[in-house]
Order: sequence, then C-alpha cells, then structure tokens
Amino acid sequence: MKTEQMLWSQKEDWSGDINSGALKDAQLVLLFGPPSNLKNETLFKKIRQAYPHAYILSGSTAGEILKTHVYDNSLVATAIQFENTVVKSAHLEIKNRKDSLSIGEKLVRALDQEGLCHIFVLADGLNVNGSELVKGMMNHLPEQIGITGGLAGDGGEFKETLVGANQIPENNNVVALGFYGTRLKVHCGSVSGFKAFGPERKITRSENNILYELDGEPALGLYKKYLGNRIKDLPTQCFYFPLYYQTSKMEKGVVRTILGMDEKTGSMTFAGDLEQGGTARLMKTNVDNLVSGAEEAAKVCRDSGASSPGMAILMSCIGRKIIMKQRVEEEIEAVEEIFGPQTSLTGFYSYGEIAPIEIPMHSHLHNQTMSITTFTEI
Repeated sequence: MKTEQMLWSQKEDWSGDINSGALKDAQLVLLFGPPSNLKNETLFKKIRQAYPHAYILSGSTAGEILKTHVYDNSLVATAIQFENTVVKSAHLEIKNRKDSLSIGEKLVRALDQEGLCHIFVLADGLNVNGSELVKGMMNHLPEQIGITGGLAGDGGEFKETLVGANQIPENNNVVALGFYGTRLKVHCGSVSGFKAFGPERKITRSENNILYELDGEPALGLYKKYLGNRIKDLPTQCFYFPLYYQTSKMEKGVVRTILGMDEKTGSMTFAGDLEQGGTARLMKTNVDNLVSGAEEAAKVCRDSGASSPGMAILMSCIGRKIIMKQRVEEEIEAVEEIFGPQTSLTGFYSYGEIAPIEIPMHSHLHNQTMSITTFTEI
C-alpha cells in the first residue's frame, strides 16, 4: 500500500502531495475537518479531481490529526492505494436515535461477508447512540472481524456533526467501510491513561446513557461528594473525572465521559450507555498519564504484529484534547515514536471511539481513549 497526505488551511491553502499525481488511482481518501470546511464544495472538488477513482470517506472533528500535528479549522486528507485489498462501503441515514441498533445491523448486512477482514465506521456524533450502533453491528459479525472507528465531532459546539459517503458530508449519516483480502493486516489498540479510584458501586438505576442511582443513591450527589472543592469548576471538571464502567459480560471495562447533569433528578448524562446492574468507579488522570496511554495503545498494536504499519488512524477523544491543552501533540508524538516516521498518521478528536477491548475482536464504544487502527499490506 502507498499513501499521500495533504493539509488545507485558510492561511496557506493546500500543502502536501495533492498535486503530485503519483496516486491518482488511489481507492480510498480519508478526509477530516470541521463542518464548515467539509461542506465547502470547492475544497471537496479539489480532492475529487486529485483522486478521481477514490471513495472519499469524510468526518467532522473536534481537531484534526496529520502526521505528528493537531490542527483546528483545517482539512487533512490521506489517500491510500492498496495493491491487494478491496474496499467496499455501506451507508445509511439515521432518522431517529432509537434506531441505532437496527442501523448497525443493516450496515453489516449491506456489506459482503466473504473475504471481509475488517470494518471501519464513522457515525454522526450527536444523533447516533454509538453503544447501540456497535452492538447492532457485532450481532451479525463473526468474532474474528473487528470494528473500529469513531463518532464525528464539531469542535465542542455540539450543534452539527457530519459524515460523508463519497459526497459532501451531511448529518444523520453512518458509513461503514469493509476491507477485503488476505494480504491486509489490521491491528487495534485502545487505552485511556485514566486510573480508577474509590469504591466500586453498583448501577441500581439507569436508562441508556442516563445514570440515576449508584448503590441506591442519587448518582450526582455521590459524584459531588467525591469531587469536593472541585465542584465549583463543573462542568469542565467532568472531563477529568469520568467513570470506569463494566458489566459481567465484559472482560475489561470502558470509560464513560459525563456530558451533563440534572440537579432536579440527581442524574447524570454520559457519552455512552451504562447498563443497569453494571458497576462504576470514578477515574482521574493527568497529562503525563494520557500521553502514556496513547503510547501504550500504539504498543498494543505493535506487539500484536503491527511493528511498522503503512498507515494508522488515530481516534482520540475531545476530552483528552481539553485536558492536555497546548500539550496535546505529545500524545501523537508518542504514537509516532512507537511506529516510526514511515507510518502515515491521520485521524481526529472525536465524540466517541469504537474499538475492541480484547481478543476475540468484540468492539465497544469508548470515551477518553486513544484508539488506534493500523493497516499494513504484506
């Protein structure tokens, strides 16, 4: 496989390989940026002209990743030309968030199963229940087929998130790419860098992504109790103190970020479902731990066989970007140090990451992780 990478910014226009013509037969282009830039027809046409045969998968972001840099209000593009791999797509519009499970099932059914080795999915980050979407997809896949991807962002505005299926992107879209062939090796690593603390508590009342009670007590009251003096800094502090959530069906737990809270009901809303009967613990972190988490995610890929991948798609969380602030590029640099400069790095800061927890490849929706998918043709 071969790759080319390009960057567009308001100040410098296009830079990189967009005019080289070397990969005019590329089969796939990954295009990430804020909603306003993705809807710019002139910019989209430039990519289409450079790669006339490619399927253009686009997603809006809370920050763009290209090589070892993090950008805002740019466009980053990576063109991929495979030698022995076929890429097929399926996309659906979701009209009701409650349909997320069935949309996931329909997406998988729309992809040919024969020869399928991996699925990469992007979904609207505001109008899709990511937990249910992944569950629906997993219901119709064999264990050895992994699903990775993420939920689109919009820079923390929470107004409009876009996903594009070979056209100008729109909201309410879900797109799945199926990769086919025996020569493509895909590896995944997903690590947060957060540490759980305090007692484990049972989720005694919840509904989808709304948590009402822990151990029979209002969830918000317990959360405030543990935050202590930091309570005055809500809701910003929510990104620093997510929950570690686990059920009896999960080998490992996942991180759940708090999106909001209701003083009247004492409930909290999270960026992913929390099943009643599961358990939860508070988590905390610092910048160094987040960087170490990103490094560990890259090591998971490397140790499973991706020692020098051709490309890596990085899905990191908007919460990590908020915490790390001006040090955010350190986590990208940590990944590059593991893979080496020959690996083309791309991706974005998302509203949720999709990746397996363990082998077999059972995927979940994550928050606050660095989730990496590597691609190598042999």
